[in-house]
Amino acid sequence: MTKPPSFVARVKQAIMAWGCRLVTRLQQIDIKQFLGFLIKHKWWVLAVVVLIFAGSKAYDHFFPPETKRGGPQTVVTLVLEKQDIPIIIESTGTMVAANIVDVRPQVSNVVKEIHIKEGQEVKKGQLLFTLDDRNDRANYDKAKAVADDAQRQLQRAKELVAQNFISKAGLDTAEANAKSAAASARAAEVQLSFDYIRAPIDGRAGIINVFPGSLVAPGNIVTTTSSSTATTALGAMVTITQLSPINVQFIVGEDNIPLLMQTDPANLKVSVMVGDNRTQVYEGKVLVIDNQVDPAIGAVRVKAQIANDKRTLLPGQFARVKLEANTLKDAILVPSQAVVINPRGRFIYVVGAEDKVSLKPVKVSYEYQGRAAITGVEAGERVVIEGKQNLRPGAKIRENKAAPAKPAEAPKSESKPADKK
Repeated sequence: MTKPPSFVARVKQAIMAWGCRLVTRLQQIDIKQFLGFLIKHKWWVLAVVVLIFAGSKAYDHFFPPETKRGGPQTVVTLVLEKQDIPIIIESTGTMVAANIVDVRPQVSNVVKEIHIKEGQEVKKGQLLFTLDDRNDRANYDKAKAVADDAQRQLQRAKELVAQNFISKAGLDTAEANAKSAAASARAAEVQLSFDYIRAPIDGRAGIINVFPGSLVAPGNIVTTTSSSTATTALGAMVTITQLSPINVQFIVGEDNIPLLMQTDPANLKVSVMVGDNRTQVYEGKVLVIDNQVDPAIGAVRVKAQIANDKRTLLPGQFARVKLEANTLKDAILVPSQAVVINPRGRFIYVVGAEDKVSLKPVKVSYEYQGRAAITGVEAGERVVIEGKQNLRPGAKIRENKAAPAKPAEAPKSESKPADKK
């Protein structure tokens, strides 16, 4: 039985057959017709020749053979190390007061005296305003006198019952009258206390909306009406705001919510910069994460508290917030510029034997402030972080002695915290 030809033999036979057919076709070509064809389509032929030449030169430029390549390329490399990397979530928010109270009257009356100044720091229980108390004090004195008299009548009734001069029913009536009179006295005392308005919290007083002689009345709408003859305030007489500590409220996108849920909110820390001032950083801690996601913005609201001993922060200020949500343990960090991105994915140049580089696929698990945490490489490997623009796999490199590589550092605060307790 004849053994079938091998694959190499079959390829040789196919090449010989194709060569024979080509020679036969060349013998059949009429030289004059061929020259006429070239002259007729000379511009097309010239364009094809130019394209072939340009393509050959471009290929040699971008993919030169090893024998024609230049010397080693100067780069900056980094030896990879494992380190813990904090995961930072950046957001914007608003400073809000920890406590804020609109001081309103509980009765309709006329302001007799104002005991504070605008912008003054006040303590809880401090007297703020005194209203005209003449009528309420008279009612209280009257009720107190009636209560005292009822108490004396009760004592006399007890003595008479002990001597059997009156019945037990008379004693019960005296006790009821005494209790009723005492309750009326207490009610009159409460009514009188409404004329002395005190601070409900510690804080700073805002703008005072009333003056001595102004008529004030209970209400929930803050309005002040002034005319040539009088000023009437309906609603807040003054607003007291607690400034220390102060809160910041911001939002976190729902894609970052799993990071927040992995850590106890009490252990979450924030760094806050207010307005355009990037030199002062205020540190604080998270108070609460809202229990639902706002579908209108696709985010959850978070409130944090920071110290404000110097009273430099005010409610309503715009704030930039950095939230340390979690920590990547034993991660490998490189500058983001070291990662090569192409249609096949993300790669990094790894330096091997004889200082030759090779592309190694990596995955970026976290990126922040020009630093990327990557997987797919091992600690101790040497990678290229600068000068990768003209590198090709297999090229030789040499270290740039003028710019020694430094280990990539984990994200951290940019400036010294302020007002930290």
